[in-house]
Amino acid sequence: MNLEMKKILVTGAAGFIGFHLCEMLVKQGAFVLGLDNINAYYDINLKYSRLRQLGIEEERASVYNQEVESTLYDCFRFVKMDLQNREELPKLFDKHQFTHVINLAAQAGVRYSIENPSIYIDSNIVGFSNIIECAKMHSIEHFIYASSSSVYWLTENIPFSTSQNVDSPVSLYAATKKSNELIAHTYSHLFQMKTTGLRFFTVYGPWGRPDMAMFLFTNAIVKDEEIKVFNNGNLD
Repeated sequence: MNLEMKKILVTGAAGFIGFHLCEMLVKQGAFVLGLDNINAYYDINLKYSRLRQLGIEEERASVYNQEVESTLYDCFRFVKMDLQNREELPKLFDKHQFTHVINLAAQAGVRYSIENPSIYIDSNIVGFSNIIECAKMHSIEHFIYASSSSVYWLTENIPFSTSQNVDSPVSLYAATKKSNELIAHTYSHLFQMKTTGLRFFTVYGPWGRPDMAMFLFTNAIVKDEEIKVFNNGNLD
């Protein structure tokens, strides 16, 4: 695919996966608009540091609903925005006429969903519904979105398969991701939209999320602290 002809909206652009994806796409010649609400689930300084690698300075990126041009890439823009914003989000689609949407924005974390369920409903269901509706209204070529391996948790068949039944999520986070899959399936059926959901497993690497096991374990080892193990180490 010739990316030089594509205009791509990437949500969750200040996140670990989104940041790397934006960098790859712009280096291959695509026009990319990155969107993120920079929430404080983990240190926002890390998110702004990622954006700086894309030529977006914190002072300009911290203002809601203001599109910012990159100082490093002519074909990259960033906007701080909530997907729940039904007034501003459609304006982006009207302005840019995206060919593709890659929706990586979501409230992450399984355990956090037990403590703060409303955040997951707002971000992962309301926000998802808003952006896929905008994608439908503008007849985008392909809608790609992040699901999660968490939908497999009560599945006993190993290795996992996309054909397995995953109708019994054991966390609200997993339930919201399964709902995304159902919504996308419905849009594909009703409106002939091309949609692809990616069930990410643990993703880690440079600029990764500090709440992931790899970083938590490493930090504890460096500080000579005990490693926190959940469920007494039982991963069955």
